[in-house]
Amino acid sequence: MVFGDVVRQWRKVRKLSQFELAMMASVSQRHLSCLETGRSRPSRPMVMQLAEALDIPLRDRNALLSAAGFAKVYRERGLDDEQMRSVRAALDQILAKQEPYPCVVIDRFWNIVQSNAAMKRLMTVVGELEVDAQTRSNLALLTLHPRGFRPFIVNFDQCVAPFVQRLHRDMLRYSDRETAAFFERVKVLTGDIGHIDLQADDALMPTLPLELGFGDVRVALFSVIATFGTPQDITTDELRIESFFPADDVSRQFLESLA
Repeated sequence: MVFGDVVRQWRKVRKLSQFELAMMASVSQRHLSCLETGRSRPSRPMVMQLAEALDIPLRDRNALLSAAGFAKVYRERGLDDEQMRSVRAALDQILAKQEPYPCVVIDRFWNIVQSNAAMKRLMTVVGELEVDAQTRSNLALLTLHPRGFRPFIVNFDQCVAPFVQRLHRDMLRYSDRETAAFFERVKVLTGDIGHIDLQADDALMPTLPLELGFGDVRVALFSVIATFGTPQDITTDELRIESFFPADDVSRQFLESLA
């Protein structure tokens, strides 16, 4: 990979002009132009400065450093690694404190990494789902699959557009083949999404009510997403914690009764 080409690609993904990126990175537009064309070689601090301005995920910052001729900085450790003990402890505490309401930890592909007991109890209410193992372990696919959560989502027509827009933002943030392939699978599950404006991020509500129906029972939820504020590891950078809360007293009582 050529450093200038990679910077230019990310700049286009972020829809920034050279002038805009130069202002954000506190560098002259002339110098940025020289970096993109290869007439100047970046220093390591400059690489990190541009990566921060472009909001490049840690996984791709390593690639940017390599393209500039520098060693990778960020490691990718499994959660079972001894050095990830504090991360595991933080996740365990968040999951436990969310009781009796559902909480789930997902990676960048929406694979379920961990979930609390309340989430597992809610799954027992849903019952056995006729989906493959990959779908069962992926929150996005499970939500959209016609034999997954989808039949239980009473307000699916209201939720599907903001949910797909959110998945599309994920694809743009990482901007790689893997996330693009994942989004293609999402499009297959949702069918015709031509009516969904994927660029309408400014129209998204701060919270989106999710209404589940189990027979005569209606459970209204909204969710809050948390991330690690200053991750120094690729795994931690890509983890998200989604906590679900009851939107009314009936839903609160239902979730508490399951406990």
